[in-house]
Amino acid sequence: MSKKINNPKFSREQNATFSKTLRSRVNAYFKKNDISRNANTNMVTKTVVMLSFFFVPIILLSTGLITSVWLLFAAYLIAGLGMSGIGMGIMHDAIHGSYSRNKKVNTLLGYTFNLIGANDAVWKVQHNVLHHSYTNIEHADDDINAPFFLRFSPHAKHYWLHRFQHIYIWFFYGISTISWITTKDFVRLIRYKNMGFFNKKNEFKKVLSAMIGWKLLYYTYALVLPMIMVPQDWWLILLAFFSMHFVTGLLVSTVFQVAHIMPENEFPLPNGEGHMSDDWYSHQFKTTTNFSPRSNFLSWMIGGLNYQVEHHILPDVCHIHYKQLTKIVAETAEEYGMEYHVKKNFGQAIVDHIKMLQLLGKKHTVVTP
Repeated sequence: MSKKINNPKFSREQNATFSKTLRSRVNAYFKKNDISRNANTNMVTKTVVMLSFFFVPIILLSTGLITSVWLLFAAYLIAGLGMSGIGMGIMHDAIHGSYSRNKKVNTLLGYTFNLIGANDAVWKVQHNVLHHSYTNIEHADDDINAPFFLRFSPHAKHYWLHRFQHIYIWFFYGISTISWITTKDFVRLIRYKNMGFFNKKNEFKKVLSAMIGWKLLYYTYALVLPMIMVPQDWWLILLAFFSMHFVTGLLVSTVFQVAHIMPENEFPLPNGEGHMSDDWYSHQFKTTTNFSPRSNFLSWMIGGLNYQVEHHILPDVCHIHYKQLTKIVAETAEEYGMEYHVKKNFGQAIVDHIKMLQLLGKKHTVVTP
């Protein structure tokens, strides 16, 4: 097992003009069409819809207007879709700073992540810093740092039970958000502090206090009030609440994982001095996969994360524009000899993800495709 890696360093851009050319062409697209790279009317509409999907059922539950067991489960399941939409289609852009030019708007919409039980400060470190900077690098990318019973990297230690992970992993995907809002945020906050984050005066205490407050608020309106107001057994309400999170966890985890844990994607490591062989842009293309590029509905539902390549190299652009930018990105990548992975549809992406999980379940895993 490889030793711990701290802040791998990428080489200078091998295709020195790639990023300049891509940025120039993307900027020209927005200028030519006289549109902002941030949210537009469609994005604002989506924001209202996704917030409504989550909060309307929760309000009906917490005020006791829903009484039957079937409507109880239906309301929580609809809220699960709304929760997924908030996570992938609102807070994701906001915390990246791409929703609006106004930082206050981004901060405010980033708090929607806290409203669904998670924490924006921890996410910024996990996702914006560690995942985007060090995609698929063992120990550096926290998205592939998994408990012992899951293996997301060919460099991770192999256990015999990994041969079955392609079967049981869907359960753990489903419970991922429950784990996230109950324990994982606290574990990561402490770990990130030990890594050097949250080290300003009283910053850790402030983040921890705010995290506890947000989580108490979330559990109060999403679980405690429905238990008080809905005339059903407490265990049915708890099961319905769990169902909401299972839907959210399964959808969100699958969408994020099929973008990176794929047979074609690479899992490179730095050399003994901590240097990567590729430049950062080449690395992003080699470790990332798009899927369902023609599905407007899926793209709308999952916040454009089917265009994961565009998101990784253009994180400051709102996802509502990704589909229009794919041709620019793909053509520029081909021109400069960059790899560009894409799957025809979501089903194919899931099948290939399963194949990769099976491959990682074998003791002698092929490291490069």
